[in-house]
Amino acid sequence: MGFFSPSARAGAAWDLTALLNAADPRAPRPERHVWLVRLVEWLRHGPVEGSNGDTPRPVLRLKHLLNVLERNAEPRERIVALLGRFWRETDLAALLADFGFTARRDLAGELGERLALRLLPATPDTDNGAVLFQLMFSRDEDAQWLAAIDSATLARLVTLLTAGRDVPADASAAASALAADWRAPLVQAMTWLVSAIRAAAFTPALRQRMSTDVLADRPFEQLARAGDALADALAAGNPADTAPRANYLRALLQRCRTAADSVHGHLEDYGVSVNIVFETAQLKSRIDRLEALLDLALSDQPQRQLQQLMVSLVRLSRQRRSLRALLSRQYSLLARKMAERHAESGEHYITRNADEYRAMLRAAAGGGVVIAGTTFAKFGILALGLAPFWAGFGAGMNYAISFLIVHLLHWTVATKQPAMTAPAMAEKLGALQVGAQGDHRTAARDIVAIESFVDEVTMLVRSQFAGIMGNLALVAPVVVAVQLAAWGLFGAPLVSEQDAHHVLHSITLLGPTALFAAFTGVLLFASSLIAGWAENWFVYHRLDSALAHHPGIVARLGAARARRWSVWWRANVSGVAANLSLGLLLGLVPVLLAFVGLPIEVRHVTLSTGQLAAAASTLGWATLSTPDFWWCVAALVVTGLLNLGVSFWLALKLALRSRGITLLDRRRLYAAVWRRLLRAPRSFVLPD
Repeated sequence: MGFFSPSARAGAAWDLTALLNAADPRAPRPERHVWLVRLVEWLRHGPVEGSNGDTPRPVLRLKHLLNVLERNAEPRERIVALLGRFWRETDLAALLADFGFTARRDLAGELGERLALRLLPATPDTDNGAVLFQLMFSRDEDAQWLAAIDSATLARLVTLLTAGRDVPADASAAASALAADWRAPLVQAMTWLVSAIRAAAFTPALRQRMSTDVLADRPFEQLARAGDALADALAAGNPADTAPRANYLRALLQRCRTAADSVHGHLEDYGVSVNIVFETAQLKSRIDRLEALLDLALSDQPQRQLQQLMVSLVRLSRQRRSLRALLSRQYSLLARKMAERHAESGEHYITRNADEYRAMLRAAAGGGVVIAGTTFAKFGILALGLAPFWAGFGAGMNYAISFLIVHLLHWTVATKQPAMTAPAMAEKLGALQVGAQGDHRTAARDIVAIESFVDEVTMLVRSQFAGIMGNLALVAPVVVAVQLAAWGLFGAPLVSEQDAHHVLHSITLLGPTALFAAFTGVLLFASSLIAGWAENWFVYHRLDSALAHHPGIVARLGAARARRWSVWWRANVSGVAANLSLGLLLGLVPVLLAFVGLPIEVRHVTLSTGQLAAAASTLGWATLSTPDFWWCVAALVVTGLLNLGVSFWLALKLALRSRGITLLDRRRLYAAVWRRLLRAPRSFVLPD
C-alpha cells in the first residue's frame, strides 16, 4: 500500500527547498528513510519548467535536482552524507537476493505475503533493503521513468553517490570504487541465491521429478564451489581468472534451468500439484536473478546494468501485489491438465455420425428411465419431513446414486455433457495462433483450427439435442406409467395433490426458475472441476499403480483382480467423482445457502420434467389445459437452455484460458459459429 495519502501527494508537490532543508544525515533511521520516500514522491509529482512530451516528468525533475545540488554545496554535502549512511546501514544484499521470493515453499505462503503487502502498512524503521525499496517505488509508472534515465544523468548520479566516500577524485577511480562498493552486496546476494537454489532443488518434491539424464553431472551440487571460486576471483581483481569461472557458473545455471524445466514434463505425465508448480517457478526465478547479478558484477557499464535490474525489480514489486496474477499463473497448468482429462472423457459425449447420434438417443433414454425413479425417490424423501440438512443430504444421495447408476450402465444425463465436451472442443484449438502479419501459412492453420472448432460446436449442440430428447422422451412417459399403475393398484397416485400443486407453483417460468436454472449450470460446471481435480489427484499419487502392485491389496484381491480394479478406477475415477459431487451439490448447496439467508434452489431440466409429469398425472388430464401447466412447460425449455448454456460457457472459458486463446481469437471463433448457424442451421440438430 502507498506510504503517503493521495491528498499529500497532490499538495503542490513538496517544495524542493523545504525538501532539501529537511535532509538530515544525523536524524534517526525512520526519519532518514521517510525523507528518501518523500524524495521519490517529489520526483513523480509537480510541474517542471521546460518539460516536454519526450522525457518523463520524473526524469526532468531528477535533472533539476542534480542541477540544484551541483550549484549548492551545503545541501549537497548533507544529502551525500545521508545517502552514505543509507548505503552503509541498509542490507542491500537482501534486496538483491530475496526481493520477489517468498520465505515459505508453498503457494499459501506467497498468497499470505501478497495479502500482507496489499493490506498492511510497512514501516520505514528497518534496514531491510527490500522493504525500503517497496516503500520508495510503489507506483505503476516507476519502472517507465527509471528506464528512461539517460546515460548522462546516470553518470551524474554516480558522481553524487561517490562524492561523500573515501575514494579517489578522478572519474575513472571513482567509477572503479563504485563498482567495488557494489560488488560486496552483489557477491553476498549471489552466495545466498546459490544456497537457495540448491536447497530448493534438493527438496524431495522437485528432486524426484527432475530428469535423471539432466542431473547426471550434478549441476546443483557444483553450484556452491563454482560460486565461491568466482567470488574469490572477483575479490582478487584478476579478469583473466574471472571470465572462465563466470562462464562455468553460467553453464551450470543453464543445466539447472533445464533440470527445473524437466519437472513440468513429470507433472504432465503424473499429475499436477500447484505447490510444485510454484516451487519450480521460484527456482527458475532465482536462477534468472543470479544470472542478472552475475551480468551486473562483470559488466563494463555497471550503471546501465544496475538501472535495468532496478527496473525489473520495480516491475516485480507491482506484480507481487497482484493476487490474480499469482493464482492464474500457478493454476494455469492445473486448469490445462483438467481440461485435457475432460477432453478425453468429453469425446465420448460428441456424436459425429448418424450411428453415434442414435446411440446417444438410446443412452439418454436409459438415463431418462433412471431419472424417473429419482423423481419418485425425491418425493418420498420430502414426505419424511426431515430437518433441512438431512432432507438436503437425502436428496443429494438420491441424485448421486442415480447419476452413478447411469454412469455404470454407460447411459447419460444430458446436462452433464457440456462441462465435459467443452474442453474436447478446445483441444481442436491447439494449433490456433495469433498469426504474424503476412504469414500465410499461420493464417491457413488458424482457418483450419477455427473450422475444426466450429465442427465440434455443431456436433456438440447436436449431441446435446439428442441427449435432451432421449432423457425427456422416457422420463415423462415412465413417470406417468408408474403413476397410472399406482392408481390401478392402490387407488391413489404416488404423488399427493399438495405436492403436485407445489410443483406447478415452483417450476413455473413466472417465478425465479431462470435464476435457479443458471445456478444449477454453475453446479454442473463445479462438479466437472471436482472430477478433474479428483482424477489429477488420483494420477498424482499414482493410486492406479498402488492398486495394481501393493502387496496388501494383491494379497487380498489377487494379482489379476487387483490389475482389473486398477484399470477400472483409472478409467472411472473422474466419472465417479463427477456424479457423486454433482448429486451432493444439487442436494446440499441450496440447504447451506438457505442457512445464510439465500433461498436459492436447483432446477435440473430432466428432474423438473419428471416432477411436472408426476404432478400432471396426479391432478388429471384437465391440468393440461391450464395456463399454469404451460408456464411450467415453457420453464422446462428455459431450464434446459440455461443448464446446458451456463455449464458449457464456464467450461469453455476455462478450456480457452488454459490454452492461452486471446480475446481477439475468441471473437473470431464466435463469429465463425454464427456464420455456420446461419448457413446450415439443420446441422445443429440432426446429423447429415
